[in-house]
Amino acid sequence: MHADIPPPVVLIIAGHDPSGGAGMVADIQTVSALGGHPAPVISAITVQDTVNVRQVETVSPQLIASQARAVLADMPVATIKLGLVVTADAAQAIVQILKAHAEIPVVLDPVLAAGGGAQLVDETMINAYLESLVPLATVITPNTAESRRLAPHANDTQSRAAALLARGCRHVLITGADEHTSDVHNSFFSQEGTQQQFSWPRLPGNYHGSGCTLAAAIATLIALGNAPLAAVELAQRYTWETLKHGWPLGKGQRVPNRQIKS
Repeated sequence: MHADIPPPVVLIIAGHDPSGGAGMVADIQTVSALGGHPAPVISAITVQDTVNVRQVETVSPQLIASQARAVLADMPVATIKLGLVVTADAAQAIVQILKAHAEIPVVLDPVLAAGGGAQLVDETMINAYLESLVPLATVITPNTAESRRLAPHANDTQSRAAALLARGCRHVLITGADEHTSDVHNSFFSQEGTQQQFSWPRLPGNYHGSGCTLAAAIATLIALGNAPLAAVELAQRYTWETLKHGWPLGKGQRVPNRQIKS
């Protein structure tokens, strides 16, 4: 990007991970590396490391909304990336923000559980996702386990995507890194009927913040002018490279190297 042209602003609503592997730090690193300007709105404070989440404290709905409104009133936000939302009340506050700025594309990463297995939201929040947040999303990026929780009555990837699209979102990318397959298979579906399958060589080990990285990359690439499908494809390449060059910084999962150039 030319030095005299300001970067596109990506409003990030997400939780804070003090290890820096996932959550807001992951989003900020990704947006910055890809040429966007991150505007971070903290939705939750977590106690976690590269092994697991140990405690989650939600930020009040009013404070989440006030943070977002301050940015939106001041900056030309190009996209909104939505990560961890802990309570239905917080979801409703965010919904009001999204409805007031319906022209801004939204990339929704439905964070339902930590990489270490800790459950982060209850069924009330699952319903809030389905009834309130998913319908406002441009792209949603659940992994396979999350798609099963969001569409429990569907029995395969295509039917789960169809159930989520029926809720009103424009595009769905269901990722397969959490499955036990030789390669990672990601599946893209859209309201227009577009379907695209992506396969990536499975890397050894597990990674802390890969889903955050992918969703933040999609949001940034859309902000830079890419159509959703192109953004999804480019973001997967970038994310795979960050994992390939990731580091064992802690005692648990490896941390992606988000400064890598894909």
